[in-house]
Amino acid sequence: LMVWLRRCTHYLFIVVVAVNSTLLTINAGDYIFYTDWAWTSFTVFSISQTLMLAVGATYYLTFTGVPGTATYYGLIMTVYTWVAKGAWFALGYPYDFIVTPIWLPSAMLLDLAYWATKRNKHSLVLFGGVLVGMSLPLFNMVNLITVADPLETAFKYPRPTLPPYMTPIEPQVGKFYNSPVALGAGAGAVLSVTFTALGCKLNTWTYRWMAA
Repeated sequence: LMVWLRRCTHYLFIVVVAVNSTLLTINAGDYIFYTDWAWTSFTVFSISQTLMLAVGATYYLTFTGVPGTATYYGLIMTVYTWVAKGAWFALGYPYDFIVTPIWLPSAMLLDLAYWATKRNKHSLVLFGGVLVGMSLPLFNMVNLITVADPLETAFKYPRPTLPPYMTPIEPQVGKFYNSPVALGAGAGAVLSVTFTALGCKLNTWTYRWMAA
C-alpha cells in the first residue's frame, strides 16, 4: 500500500508541476502583443520559460531516472499550450499569428546530457542546465520570425495583454533590441544551472516528505 501511495503522490506532483509550468508560461509566446516592447518581453519570457521547463523536466527526469522523460514532459507542456492558444484562434486571430513557445528541443538536450553522462546528476545540472538556457531563446526566436506580418496584425487586432493607457509613447527598447537572443541565452546559461539544480532538489524533498 505504501509503495502504491508514494508512486501516486509522485505522479500527482508531476502533473501539478506540468500544469502549473504551462499556466505560468501560457502567455510567454505572446511577445508580439507587446508590440512596443517585443524584444524586452522576449528576453524576460525566455528566462521564465527556461525556469519552468528546467525545474519540471529535471524533477520528472531524476524521479524516473530514464532519459526521454524530460522530452515527454516538454511534450505535455506543448500540448497544454496548444490547447490554450486555441483561445486566440477562437477570438479571431489568424492561425499564423499565434506563437506557441518551443520547449521540446531544449528538453531533448536535457535528456541527451543525462544519457551521455550515464545518468550523472551533477553533469545533468551543469551541462543540461547550460544547454537548456542557451538553446531555448534561439529556438523561440526561429519560431517567432515565422509569424506573418507581425506588426500589421498586432495593430489590426486589440492587444489584450497591454491596456491603451500603459502603451509607452517612446518605448525604451534600445538595451534589448540589439540582440534579445544573446541576452536571453546569456542569462539563461547562468540561471538555468540553478533552475536544474532546483529540479533535482525538488525530487529529493518529495522523497523525504513521503518517507516521513
